[in-house]
Amino acid sequence: MPDDEHDEEDEFPNMFENSDEEDPWKGSVVGRQIANQVERTIRARQTAVLRAAIRDLKSPTDAEPTRHFSKDDLNRYVAHRKTGLAAKSLDWISRSAEALWDCTSGEISHTSLTKLRDFVLHKYKSADSHSKVLSFTKSFLSFLARTKADQQYLSFGIWLDMPKAVKEKKSVTSRIVVREDVRNVLRHIRDAEEAGRISSERAHNYAAFVLFSSYTGQRSMATSAKLTVGQFRKALKLEKPVLLVESPQDKIRMTHHVPLAPRLVPALEPLLEGRDDDELMFMYSPFLMWIKRAKIPMSQFDGHFVLGDMRKFFEQQSDALQLNESIRAHIATHGVGGVSFGHYRNPQKDVVYDVYMSSGWRDVDLTG
Repeated sequence: MPDDEHDEEDEFPNMFENSDEEDPWKGSVVGRQIANQVERTIRARQTAVLRAAIRDLKSPTDAEPTRHFSKDDLNRYVAHRKTGLAAKSLDWISRSAEALWDCTSGEISHTSLTKLRDFVLHKYKSADSHSKVLSFTKSFLSFLARTKADQQYLSFGIWLDMPKAVKEKKSVTSRIVVREDVRNVLRHIRDAEEAGRISSERAHNYAAFVLFSSYTGQRSMATSAKLTVGQFRKALKLEKPVLLVESPQDKIRMTHHVPLAPRLVPALEPLLEGRDDDELMFMYSPFLMWIKRAKIPMSQFDGHFVLGDMRKFFEQQSDALQLNESIRAHIATHGVGGVSFGHYRNPQKDVVYDVYMSSGWRDVDLTG
């Protein structure tokens, strides 16, 4: 046969063509290892296929997506949120964190968050309370998404939405506060002093607090409770007494001027005697507790006096006296958002004092 016509099989014969000739791998250690590995691979694949088939037979709800967090994660977030906040805000953060952990035990899922939402809606009646807890949880999910680099945490926020209830819209408030209501509070303070239920020191401090808040409309907890003796001492030395409220002493962090009416000054001056400049001017917490226990009735609606009524009185009385809207907003730091106040308006203390007094606040008598 010519060389160029030979069959490849002649050059590369089948080594195992003869069935009587044994496989050289058969019975060897390597051969047995390969056979065992092939068998294990086949069995593993069969098991995986079987498990997948079982999963396909189940309902999609059985495979609910979940994420997890630890108690340490929650504690770190709580510590971060509490920095620099008022006591009332700290309490709500603690409540929210406790409810979140009790309802989820560290598991984030549709089931656990729905349980939390239902708990909050049933425990608290106020929509503001609902919002505080649910918003805290949403913010925590955002915190987890960033710290764990897993954006899936954010997708669970849909289970925390507030209920879309139809709310009654009110054009005006039904809580009307008049001069007689303020005078009635002062009478209750005097009666409590005469009966020995509160000391003379507390009675004078409580009365001054009521008058200051009613004449100026300052927020009780966010502002009045933070004012110092030194600030009042400095203001009362001026020819036109105007108190400067610093930005940390205001809810919206706005520095502003507060004029002190002539009928208010006699109530403030005794509180300065023998006290250091850095002392707080008013006994806020004791007065708050006393007011809650006193349950002083109001004249224009069915309800009891609360600290917020003094700010309402200032707003409503300013409307009656036609106090300049810009000056009123500056004094009370109410309705001062937007471009106008942010970039243009900044009334100086003498202007604030003059406009305030000329409107008629000079003659308002709450002590008679």
